[in-house]
Amino acid sequence: MLLGVPKEIKTEEYRVAMVPAGVHQLVEAGHQVRVEAGAGLGAGISDDDFAQAGAQLTDAAGAWEAQMVVKVKEPLPSEYDYFRPGLLLYTYLHLAAQPELTQRLVQDGVQAVAYETIQLPDGSLPLLVPMSEVAGRMAVQAGAHYLERPQGGRGVLLGGVPGVPPGRVAILGAGVVGHAALKMALGLRAQVTVLNRSTPRLNYIDDLYGGQVTTMVSLPQTVAEICAASDLVIGAVLSPGAKAPQLVSEEMVMSMEPGAVIVDVAVDQGGCVATIHPTTHAEPVYTVHGVIHYGVANMPGAVARTSTFALTNATLPYALVLAREGLAAALRDPALGLGVNVAGGHIVYPAVAEAFGETAVPLDQAL
Repeated sequence: MLLGVPKEIKTEEYRVAMVPAGVHQLVEAGHQVRVEAGAGLGAGISDDDFAQAGAQLTDAAGAWEAQMVVKVKEPLPSEYDYFRPGLLLYTYLHLAAQPELTQRLVQDGVQAVAYETIQLPDGSLPLLVPMSEVAGRMAVQAGAHYLERPQGGRGVLLGGVPGVPPGRVAILGAGVVGHAALKMALGLRAQVTVLNRSTPRLNYIDDLYGGQVTTMVSLPQTVAEICAASDLVIGAVLSPGAKAPQLVSEEMVMSMEPGAVIVDVAVDQGGCVATIHPTTHAEPVYTVHGVIHYGVANMPGAVARTSTFALTNATLPYALVLAREGLAAALRDPALGLGVNVAGGHIVYPAVAEAFGETAVPLDQAL
């Protein structure tokens, strides 16, 4: 199969979807790989690195002419004209929050496989985990930065100092993002409260960290009380493939102290905070009701080298399977099957269809 790796064009997105070692494995397996010139520079990977691994360097059109296109982020409107029937697109998509993109994928007959909905029988999301780990860690770093007074924050040091209490961090969600944020916040010696709907998950967190972390069941009244008392609120909730549930209302935001910070990692799925909207690394924050909002939808892009290598480690095994067997592999592998969001001119992933008031078509009927 001919695979294409275009350069990412999302604002300040520096990742690339494949590292040279991944290209080498695909070429060794008998496939051809085209990489757009300059695609890896943001991650410190040169064109020569790709060429030595066996890639053919090309322009954007050449990369998109491939039978299978491997990306990091969802296509932007300027890329929609590359869509065509039968094109196999393998990338993060977050379609429940992308009605225009979803419509074009359906209309143009693209076979769209989303990294974020490939799901193993135990419920884990192997292609989402590495970037969730990065985003969770970065959420605390960003929050700590914007709590500084020169950035408009409250002037709170998360770790405090002897004689002065630490900053208060609330983490909404105890999955991969939330746990990564928790570890980072504890490393800074912040006072941390984790809220989650699952009591077994809270038991797990409590067993790991004992009295270092306060755990609470996520109920509207509890969320309201904790947000009002926190310096930093991190939105870390996830419903695979679906829009994020809104946990923090505008009234809750109004109850927070001026200069407090919200970092909503769920923003690419619509966000779990009523007042959040996507921002960019160029303009990452805005203020509503005196509260700083950080809504960068591609946080791991800021640490592109780390993120690129971590992402390829997760995506390459499925890329090899798709290159060998095409979308037919999704009928054999239930985990990969859950990754298919659009096929044969239909939405096949139930949570995406539900987001648009439609009924998903079973994958075996769409193909």
